[in-house]
Amino acid sequence: MISYDDFAKVELKTAHVVTAERVPNSEKLLRLSLQVGDTNETGELVERIVLAGIGKQYEPELLVGKDIVIVANLEPRSLMGEVSNGMIVAATNGDGVISILQPDKPIGGGWKIK
Repeated sequence: MISYDDFAKVELKTAHVVTAERVPNSEKLLRLSLQVGDTNETGELVERIVLAGIGKQYEPELLVGKDIVIVANLEPRSLMGEVSNGMIVAATNGDGVISILQPDKPIGGGWKIK
């Protein structure tokens, strides 16, 4: 078990999928460009790139426009020569079927999950 304080360190946020595409030379990886409320030094919204190993079960074009849930405060990680800045939250059943967690209403990106 982990403590509540440890769990509170995980920053779950909503993310709006702006673009999604396959990562070249990978069967599983998709590159998602997400709006999660990040801003640059001038205060303009910027998109975040997250790589997800869901490409065998999700077509990229069907993800565009959806709101999903991500872990927003993970250290960046390099996958197949690209950097991922977060992790999508999904469930996998005993048969390996992946289901991305999504808000039940359109909410947009950048909202903290409490």
